[in-house]
Amino acid sequence: MAVGAALSLLIVSGAGYRVLAWRLGATDGGSPLPPGTLQRLPMQIGQWSGKDVKLDERVVEATDTDAHVNRRYLRSHGSDGVSLYIAYGVRARDLMPHRPEVCYPGNGWTLKDTRHVDVPLADGTKLQCRILKFSRAGLSTENITVLSYYLVDGQYSPDVSLLRSKSWTGQSGIGYMAQVQITCSGGGRLSPESSVKSVSEFAADSARAIYDLFRSSEEDANKADTQPRSIPASGGKSND
Repeated sequence: MAVGAALSLLIVSGAGYRVLAWRLGATDGGSPLPPGTLQRLPMQIGQWSGKDVKLDERVVEATDTDAHVNRRYLRSHGSDGVSLYIAYGVRARDLMPHRPEVCYPGNGWTLKDTRHVDVPLADGTKLQCRILKFSRAGLSTENITVLSYYLVDGQYSPDVSLLRSKSWTGQSGIGYMAQVQITCSGGGRLSPESSVKSVSEFAADSARAIYDLFRSSEEDANKADTQPRSIPASGGKSND
């Protein structure tokens, strides 16, 4: 599968990245999510019905993630579908290399277009993200559209700029960070415009559920840290 294969490729070059990676690795990131946290993302999101798609273990190891979810969502009463991949990492440097503009070209795809977009959400806010279009020639031309964004402590970022800024300014206290990729492919069957429409609409429909998933996990972790430990009973008689 093209999406799964692209996730497995890591290409890192340049002294600037190595310095940044050292900075990101020198500080602690967030705490690991409790097992199964990402799987709590609803299978039914609006008109979209999801199904887990297992990634090859070699792909999982290559992505350096601490937790991930990979699903296929189909829209009811429609022919379009998208793939959703969410990666969570304790260390920012593990998430940064696995970007669409790096992984897809490394797997034979040609980047045709990339742009920053603000997807309107139901609560009046905007989801800052990027939309990238790739193509690959073969017996028939394949096209794939990727909508990508990061969620860092409740803030949306279309790229790794937020993680970089926190690193260069010494802000090491990152509670959680996740990368979200929504893809749509269809060869010559689906037009690029239709693909952009599908990934954008799913991003708008799923943003709140993804945001709430991480927020609730963070709140649960904070409650666990502040909850007083119970004193075990001694078994003796009370002095009352």
